[in-house]
Amino acid sequence: MRAHVNLLGLLQLTWGGMGLLLGASLMLLAAGAVAIARQPEADPLTAGATAFVFVVFALAVATGGWASVWAGRALRRHRPQGRTGALVLAIMNLFVLPFGTALAIYTFWVLLHNEVRALFESAGAAERAGR
Repeated sequence: MRAHVNLLGLLQLTWGGMGLLLGASLMLLAAGAVAIARQPEADPLTAGATAFVFVVFALAVATGGWASVWAGRALRRHRPQGRTGALVLAIMNLFVLPFGTALAIYTFWVLLHNEVRALFESAGAAERAGR
């Protein structure tokens, strides 16, 4: 099951990287909407509202991407916080069709096995003993 945990960590890193890229592209679209708002013939209220919506979604997607990158790194290091974080993210990913749903199902399948639970519990106990 270690191979599945490592693969899941890699998939979480990839998913998070895509979220960070999407957040950056939404910020560029927000900058474009602001540039349109500054044009003399443009409607500044509509363009400003569009820019605000793009910024809100960019921050949400980038935050989710950062969380996925963090969870992926923690999973690959077998840290108990990574297991918990990945399970929480999997609940939210269930609603991101189709790839987020597939990642969520795979996350549940891997991280809810007793063997994997024991792996993370032993790693957590070793980490606490090393402090």
